[in-house]
Formats: sequence, structure tokens, C-alpha cells
Amino acid sequence: MDRNDVIEVLSKPISRELLGSSIPARLAYTARDGDPRVVPIAFWWNGEQLLVFTVPHAAKVRALQQNPRVSITIDTQEQWPPRVLLIRGAASLEEVEGVPDEYVEASRKVTPEAVFADWEAGVRGLYDRMVRITIEPDWAKLLDFETTIPQAVEDLIKTRTGQS
Repeated sequence: MDRNDVIEVLSKPISRELLGSSIPARLAYTARDGDPRVVPIAFWWNGEQLLVFTVPHAAKVRALQQNPRVSITIDTQEQWPPRVLLIRGAASLEEVEGVPDEYVEASRKVTPEAVFADWEAGVRGLYDRMVRITIEPDWAKLLDFETTIPQAVEDLIKTRTGQS
């Protein structure tokens, strides 16, 4: 997918809403044993890349060093029609000192305000180092089920209605 096409999808109002939401992303990657893994994870969108964070010895760090390809889903569950943002890309990893501000801000989106201060103090006391995982989107699709739907469903509709 062309970079401009990716930017166009990620710039749509619904995409921007999902990227700024408190919905955890589901990060999919291939584990070192070759099996797929999907983990819910807080994320930070910096306007061009998705940032996620973990501890240096996490299994996903070793897996992404072996195979950096990932896919991400950010979707609504409590509204109809659903809104789904699908992203694919390559992850780069950087070990950093302390707790990055983007990690704190990403976590603020998913952590209740009433417990956030204690959570943050605990994290800052626990983590000496973290790994910043930067995901560079190279493919994106927004499904809003009003103007965009999965390609297979679109193809089926065209077949049933005689469109080519």
C-alpha cells in the first residue's frame, strides 16, 4: 500500500478518533515458536507511528527482534455499527532508561483516574528500563460498516447485485 494511501486512511475522522481513544490496541505478532500471539496493549499515536512499551525481557521483544511484522486492531465494542481500524507494519525496538512519557500517557488512557497516581508511582518505582516499540504503518484499513466494509463482503454484494 502506498504511504499516501496509509496516511489518507489514518487521517479520516473515525481513524483519528480510534487512535486517540481509551480503547486498548490488540497487537498481533509471530512468536518465536512460529505461533501467532495477540495481546491487548495501551498505545500512543504520535501522528505518524504507534508506540507501545514493554519490559526488556518480555517474550514479545525477542519475537519482534526475530520477525518485526505486526498487525494492530483498534475497534469499538459498545456501539453500532462497529468501527474497526486495522494497521499492519514493521516494529523497531529501542531500549530506553526509565519510564517514557509516552508510556505514561498511553496508560493514562486506559487506567482509571482514581488509581492513576498510585499506578504511575508503582511503575516508576518498578521499571529501570523499558523497550519502546515503534510501529511504522505500511498498510491501513478503516471499517465503519457504513461507507467501508470488509473486501470479501463488498465482493459478495457486487456478485449478488450483478455489479462488476
